[in-house]
Amino acid sequence: MSIWKRKPLAQLLAEAADSEKGLKRTLTAWSLVALGIGAIIGAGLFVRTATAAAQSAGPSVTIAFVVAAIGCALAGLCYAELSSSIPIAGSAYTYTYATMGEFLAWIIGWDLILEYAVGAATVGIAWSEYLNNLLINVLHMSPIPFELSHSPFQKIVDPVTQHVTHGIINLPALFIVAVISLILIKGIQESAFINGIIVIVKVTIVVLIIVLGWNFINPANHTPYIPPTDIFVDEHGVGHAYGGIMGILGAAGTVFFAFIGFDAVSTAAQETINPKRNMPIGILGSLAVCTVLYILFGHVLTGLEPVEFFRTDGKEASVANAIIHAMGASYNWLAQFVTIAILAGFSSVILVMLLGQSRVFYSMGKDGLLPKMFSDLHPTYKTPYKANLAILVIVGAFAAFVPGDIVGDMTSIGTLFAFVLVCISVIILRKKEPNMVREFKTPLVPFVPLLGVAVCCAMMYGLGWTNWLRLFAWMALGVIFYFAYGKKNSVLNNPKE
Repeated sequence: MSIWKRKPLAQLLAEAADSEKGLKRTLTAWSLVALGIGAIIGAGLFVRTATAAAQSAGPSVTIAFVVAAIGCALAGLCYAELSSSIPIAGSAYTYTYATMGEFLAWIIGWDLILEYAVGAATVGIAWSEYLNNLLINVLHMSPIPFELSHSPFQKIVDPVTQHVTHGIINLPALFIVAVISLILIKGIQESAFINGIIVIVKVTIVVLIIVLGWNFINPANHTPYIPPTDIFVDEHGVGHAYGGIMGILGAAGTVFFAFIGFDAVSTAAQETINPKRNMPIGILGSLAVCTVLYILFGHVLTGLEPVEFFRTDGKEASVANAIIHAMGASYNWLAQFVTIAILAGFSSVILVMLLGQSRVFYSMGKDGLLPKMFSDLHPTYKTPYKANLAILVIVGAFAAFVPGDIVGDMTSIGTLFAFVLVCISVIILRKKEPNMVREFKTPLVPFVPLLGVAVCCAMMYGLGWTNWLRLFAWMALGVIFYFAYGKKNSVLNNPKE
């Protein structure tokens, strides 16, 4: 038994041939660009931009978007090679199993929980915030009480009475996670038409805010554009490097969450016409379009209100609040449109993340690294329903009891770590399997993968020691679980006699 035993490439490709027949190469470069834009524009842009500006970079959050985009592009090129070479369910977990062995495959599979499960919790919390905004500003109803829409670690102080109210549980976030989990168990998926409508609406919102908000930018809010180095202490008592280079790196790690989902482009390699040409166009093209929109959006948002607004009044549902506060009552319709459409968009992002998590659990269950029940299919719906129920408990707990900024940064650092391993696996696979058929090759290996590692590590460094501590604690739990359960039950390491 070896923890470094690799799953044979021939076995993986045989499984792919048996289980994924019928996939046809129909996607063009423009199809991939559209897919990438739809996957990328989600909760991160509308929620994390204000957080990064308030805690780390101020107006220079636009520069942070550029840094995050570079890291994503370098990792995306590595994803493109692996997905075209090993077109199998399981994403980075499967790639690592074939290249670096079982133990590191487990590590990245465990790490993907931070990307998908904790990411879904982050979006669920954002959904809860915008639901309250909808109730107040669109439906003109009373909001859900603070105690029932915030985690126990959050509090609010009445400015008049100084009475402190603590959160108890975030019920709306738990509700949306539960509803979508049950939908996934039943097997109902969004049609391409509905998904396309949501994508168009999300892009339209971003463009409208940029175009209409540009005339309301106050130049004073952009001065200085890169704030002087300082320390900002948030409501949890955690210090963040604010301003200067470290502030930009910290913001890059935070807004990186806005780019999560672009790897959906790379997973479509087996359905792409001429992937050698179209994969880099799809990945880099969607990243380029979204980066331009993100930079312009960040420039407008930080120009509408000063940083202090995003630390206090604009904290929850910052985009809608900034529009109402800075652009006036005549633009209330835009804030309402933003709120309604973002709720729909958030729902689709949660669905994609929970679906991705169930695929990883399903693959790990089949390999014996997680309990086999996670690979059990529902007798009627043919979905991994036990995996979905377990994910409901995990994600529901995070969404109900942990603040959104904490789980958001955990998602970012977890995904960055996964990207680092993906970049390294390209170099290893080039050495160990030089003759393997590659539909697309990452250029300038090992320079591009190593640069990807460097940029991703820089963003991880910028997220601060508290997030590193959370990552190490999470990984330590994973290592304990692997040696206590996974290694003993591994199908690869314990073949049937």
